[in-house]
Amino acid sequence: MKYLISSLLGLFVFYGAFALGVDMNAPKTIKSDKIEYDLKSEEMKTAGNTEITNTTGQTIKLNNATFAKDASFASADDIELWLGSNVYIQAEEITRKTNETIAKHAIFTACDKCDTFGNAWEISGNKIIHDASEKMLYFHNAIFWLYNDNIPVFWLPYYEMPDPSVKYKTGLLMPSINSTNGMGAQINVPVYVNISDTHDLTTTFSFLTKENPLFQLEHRLNLNHSEFRTNSSFTHNKDGDNRWHVYNADTIEMGENARAFVYVQRTSDKTYLQKYGFYENQPYLDSGAKVELFGQNGYIVADAHIFQELRVGPAPSGNILPNIRGVYQTNPLFAETFLQINGDVLSVIGSDYSNQRFVGEGRIVSPWTLWGGNRLTFSVASRYDIYNFDNTAVYDGNGTIQDSYHGIKSRFLPNGYIEWALPLFDVDNNWTYILEPRARLTIMEHADSKSVFAYLNDSAGRFLSDTTLFSNNRYAGLDVWENGNFADYGVQWIAFNQNHNFEIFLGQTYDFKKHNRELSDFNDNGFREDFSDYVGRIAYSNNKNIQLSTRFRFDRKDISLRHMENDIYLGSGNTYLTFGHIWDSSPLDIYSLEDKDTHEIMAGAGLQITNRINIKEYVIYNLYEHLWQSHSGGIYYNHPCYYLALEYKRDNSIREDYVGGTTFQFRFGISINGKHY
Repeated sequence: MKYLISSLLGLFVFYGAFALGVDMNAPKTIKSDKIEYDLKSEEMKTAGNTEITNTTGQTIKLNNATFAKDASFASADDIELWLGSNVYIQAEEITRKTNETIAKHAIFTACDKCDTFGNAWEISGNKIIHDASEKMLYFHNAIFWLYNDNIPVFWLPYYEMPDPSVKYKTGLLMPSINSTNGMGAQINVPVYVNISDTHDLTTTFSFLTKENPLFQLEHRLNLNHSEFRTNSSFTHNKDGDNRWHVYNADTIEMGENARAFVYVQRTSDKTYLQKYGFYENQPYLDSGAKVELFGQNGYIVADAHIFQELRVGPAPSGNILPNIRGVYQTNPLFAETFLQINGDVLSVIGSDYSNQRFVGEGRIVSPWTLWGGNRLTFSVASRYDIYNFDNTAVYDGNGTIQDSYHGIKSRFLPNGYIEWALPLFDVDNNWTYILEPRARLTIMEHADSKSVFAYLNDSAGRFLSDTTLFSNNRYAGLDVWENGNFADYGVQWIAFNQNHNFEIFLGQTYDFKKHNRELSDFNDNGFREDFSDYVGRIAYSNNKNIQLSTRFRFDRKDISLRHMENDIYLGSGNTYLTFGHIWDSSPLDIYSLEDKDTHEIMAGAGLQITNRINIKEYVIYNLYEHLWQSHSGGIYYNHPCYYLALEYKRDNSIREDYVGGTTFQFRFGISINGKHY
């Protein structure tokens, strides 16, 4: 009896190996219509329906089975090997030798009864082999079926995949198909390479019917305190040109108070990214590095940038090597008054020019809350700039530009402001209302010769908006400096409760002395000689599925609209409507190619038709030129056991050797226990 029990226990351990290596060490139970054990041959036989279950609930269902004690041989009829709650292999006959389990005339699925009318997909094969040591499934004469072998999708003479217990495995991923602009159809065959649990890569071989192949590489590496990501591609086209791109982004944590970033964006030419589908409307590529040091009262950032211009026509030039910025803020000196020290070092190097800048500023800020809720903030600052120019275009102080300047210039820029605000609160029926008038008087040195002298260094875009009011310097960058005294004033109204938020803001600025004409006339940016244009914003959100906002600028003389941006979002999940609109009476930056209005709409929509089917669409339309810039969309089917997508994109842009067109992409994959294949 003891011998029989020990033999049976040894056999139960074998069942784990037989069940594709699942949970071998856990206790198991066996149920059968009839069980026989031969003490002499040490074989077990079952007759009728047999079911083996381990402690995790995984089972083997079979008929008329024979098992050897040492697991050197096993056979049965009508077997179902359950590898998970919905994953099993069903076969007419299964045999097992050493580490291999061989299923003949078998079906594999990970989608058992996922739909009321049957399995969503199955893979049939004359023979399916599972290697327990390699944890791989091998299919011979494989056919992929949809819905209980009713719809054949494709046939492969041989196919292999990791079993569901494998987290990562080197191998072929599901191919995809898409069309291209002028290069025919493109078939993408990705291969996944697993190096370790934190290190892998994916190589994709793309075959094009009218062009030479394209090779892509994605590399991923995670360390304890760092991560490294690289995407790249390469092709040698039929014209004999090598075309390529590389995107790299690395993050390195260097303790609690420091971290570093390394980033590379480079391509062989201006149109490669767009022609091969890697373009995302970026005007330029940025490569460089950045180091951040931060503490309780301050931080230092040092970064370098090497740019590659993708725009056609006039564009800024020069690289930043390096830029170092530091901010230190003291603890309160008295009351809430504090001292802030800022420093900025910048070196810009172009093809035939260079300039270096040092900016140092000390600022005292003293906020006070007085009777009746009045808030006053006083600030005094002193800034000193030193520039070293080499063959650089600069302003000469008379409103004209002097080319090829060599030498050192400096300027002393004292300034200060006093700001007043009075927040008025009211609470009524769970609503909170805030009305806050606000005004700031800024005093600066008025000197035309000092206001602007570093031409096109870091202040290309400058226009008045609701976000630039109440700023120490209302221009972008540090080179363009305010010219004289001015006052900002506005009023903000906010109303909110648990579910709704409203905001309205309206403001204006006033210059006490004549504004710098070189900046005012250029781009009609909203600044005037005295009163500026009116700027404001209106926003609403219900904290769930509605977000509305608009930002605007009206001419101060005739209240004509000069600038407007609108954003609308309605919906949630995959059912939504999004709308964006921008209109401006003139270009926003000095590198615009033509003096004409900007007028565009961007709209997107998504619709969840069923719990598995959704469609999406996104368009950009140029209202000024009455043409579609681009539109794209697709239909997506997300099943628990597989997914598919059919997407299209229409691009109407023409850039050098690139002529936009319509492209399509089809993607399909299966899911096993939440993993995509």
